[in-house]
Formats: sequence, structure tokens, C-alpha cells
Amino acid sequence: MPAAASAAPAAAGKVHKTASILTTRDNVEIYYKDWGPRSGQPVVLCHGWPLNADSWESAAFHLASNGFRVVFHDRRGHGRSSQPWDGNDMDHYADDLAQLIEALDLNNIILAGFSTGGGEVARYVGRHGTKRVAKLALVSAVTPLMLKTDTNPGGLPIEVFDGIRSASVANRGQLYLDFASGPFYNYNRPGAKPSQGLILAFYNQGMQGGHKNTYDSIAAFSATDFREDLKKFDKPTLIVHGEDDQVVPIDAAGRAAAKIVKNAKLVTYPGAPHGLHETHKEQFHKDFLAFAKS
Repeated sequence: MPAAASAAPAAAGKVHKTASILTTRDNVEIYYKDWGPRSGQPVVLCHGWPLNADSWESAAFHLASNGFRVVFHDRRGHGRSSQPWDGNDMDHYADDLAQLIEALDLNNIILAGFSTGGGEVARYVGRHGTKRVAKLALVSAVTPLMLKTDTNPGGLPIEVFDGIRSASVANRGQLYLDFASGPFYNYNRPGAKPSQGLILAFYNQGMQGGHKNTYDSIAAFSATDFREDLKKFDKPTLIVHGEDDQVVPIDAAGRAAAKIVKNAKLVTYPGAPHGLHETHKEQFHKDFLAFAKS
């Protein structure tokens, strides 16, 4: 087990759930959606920062309409889930995910993560293995490591993430509007046609998350090293990344992850942004469904 994943969060209480809320062992409420036929193969989707499960709705609707059972949750501190002051890190995210999967008794799962959610998926595999997993997918994911270090010279400098933190403290509402109307969907590229619906949806989801939680999550998605986690991937893995991703550059992320994960299938979209699951949804839905059915 990687050093970063060695210390398990304290577990004191009992896991229990209602129709849409899981209460974890450390008393954090995790909101989740459970769509499609219960008899269908489960697909579990993990969202990006600073969003929530709603960001996966289009893909979830498509998958559920094609016979899959789709489970997707608001990460702790995001959306409709609790906003604990502590525990906003990848180890806790992965353990929350494991408790949700276990509470719903899901097996033969297609486990997919977008952006920060890709890190959540990787750390889940690193901490909990793949006994319940059939396939894995990383979409615009932050894996293997976003931060530039001596052993990761292709990463982004710390100043990039310090700037996001500063902007979050100064005016996080404006940060989210600027992010969505600019690099997230590549609306800052010449000839782009921004969708106000997507911009507002991003803003609304971001503002629904906790201020401290989304702030802490910047370190979680940028500075967590997933290289050892990716080495534990032993199921068919699809890696999807946009070639013009301004948020999580493809060379440091998708292409780098594909070199670590054994027998991974890397699919790249020319000119596609970070949020390709919305801007290129028809192609993404086609590719993901084909992978799920394969």
C-alpha cells in the first residue's frame, strides 16, 4: 500500500443508509443517486471539483437508459453531502466511496471518475482493491500527479494551485464563473460558443459545496500522488482525455497515466477541453457505452 494511503481514517460509528443518504462510520452524510434497473450491471461515477453528482447526469441518463444501474454521489463537502471541517482528502474520499459501494452491495462494477473523481477512483483501488470492480475509467483525470515535483517535472507549478486557492478565498463565486466561462469548457478559445446553461450549472454546483471543503480539495486533487495506486489497476481500463485540456494537461495526465496502467486503452479527443463529457457528449457517450458493453 502506498505511503500516502497507509493511514486509514478513524472508524467509530456504524454505516447506515436511507434511499438517498449514506452515513459513514465517521458520521458524514453522503448524498447519492441510484438510477436505472436494479438488475443492470452497476456503473459508479465520481465527479470533479468543485462539482457534484449532477455533473454526471447526462452520461448517467444515457447509461441507465441502456440498461445499466448507475450510482453517483456528492463527494463529502460537495453538493448535498455533509461539510465536515476535516477529512477533505483523497483517503477519506476513497473510503466514503468504498462504504457506499459496500452498503449498496455493488459488484462487477464499472467504476469511472472525472477529473478529481479520477483521483478518487485511483485511491479507491489503492486502498480497497478491485474485488468488486469489473472495469475502470479515467476521464480528464488528475492522475497520476498534477503538481510539479523533482520526480514529476511535467506537472504544473505550485503557483498555479496557490492562485486557485487565493481566488477561492477572495471570491469563489467569481472564480467558478471565470473557470466555467473560460478554460473548463474552452470557451476562451477563438470561435467558441459558450453555453450559459453549462456555465450556470457549474457555478451553482460549485457554490453548493462547502467553502472549506472545496478549498481543501484543491490540495487533494493537485498534490496527491496516484502513481502507486495506478500500478494496482488490474482490470480493463479506459482513459479518455481532451487534447486541448487547459485544466489538466493531457501529457502530464492522460498520456502519463496510460504509461503506468497495464493494458490501458487511451482515447483522445482532438481540440477537446477538460469538460469533454459535456462539450463532446455524443462521442463520449458512444465511447463509454461501447466500453461498458465490451
